[in-house]
Amino acid sequence: MSVSDHPPSPLHPRQVFLFSGHIMDAPDRPAPRFPPAREAHAAARIAEALDALGAGPADIGYTQGAAGADLLFAEAALQRGVRMQLLLPFEVDEFVRRSVLPAAHGEHWRERFYAVRARLDRPPRVMTREPAAGGSDAAVTNPFERCNLWLLDTALAWGADRLKLVCLWNGEGGDGAGGTAHMVAETRRRGGEVIRIPP
Repeated sequence: MSVSDHPPSPLHPRQVFLFSGHIMDAPDRPAPRFPPAREAHAAARIAEALDALGAGPADIGYTQGAAGADLLFAEAALQRGVRMQLLLPFEVDEFVRRSVLPAAHGEHWRERFYAVRARLDRPPRVMTREPAAGGSDAAVTNPFERCNLWLLDTALAWGADRLKLVCLWNGEGGDGAGGTAHMVAETRRRGGEVIRIPP
C-alpha cells in the first residue's frame, strides 16, 4: 500500500518522521563528536532536510528529546507545524538528568526541553519499565536500545512507506547501546528510508 492510497489526515499522516541524533557533547568529552560550536550548522541542516521533505501539519514526528540533535529537530519540526511526540525511556525528571543536563550548557538545554514539551499536543509518553511480552524489545534490557525500538515500532505502525528516519550521525558506532547507529540499522532492516545529516 502506498502513501497515496491514504490521504493525509489526523488518522493517516502524509509522512512519519523519526529522528535520532547525537547528544550535545559533555564539557569533558575526550574526543569531540557534536561540540556546541556545531549547533548552528546542525540546526540549519536539519531545517533544510525538513524543508526538502515538505514537512508540515499533515506530518507527524517522533524523537526522545535529548539535548542537542533531538531538540534541534523537535524545534524545527514544530516551527513547520509537524505534530511532534516525545517518547522517553524514563520519567521526565530522570530523562532530563540523564539525557539533557550532562550536555554542555545543560541548564540551557533543559529550558529548551521544557519549552518544546509545552508546545506539544500531548505530553511525552514514558516507556514501561518491563518489555512487553512478545514485542520486538522482549529480549532487550538496555533502556535506550528499548526506547529506540519503541520509537521505531510506533513510527512503523503508520506504514514503512511513510517512514523517514532523519538522523544527525557521524556514521560511527555510539558510546553505548541504543545510539543512532542502532536506530539506523534497525530502520534499514525494516524498510524505512534513512536521511543522514553529518554533524
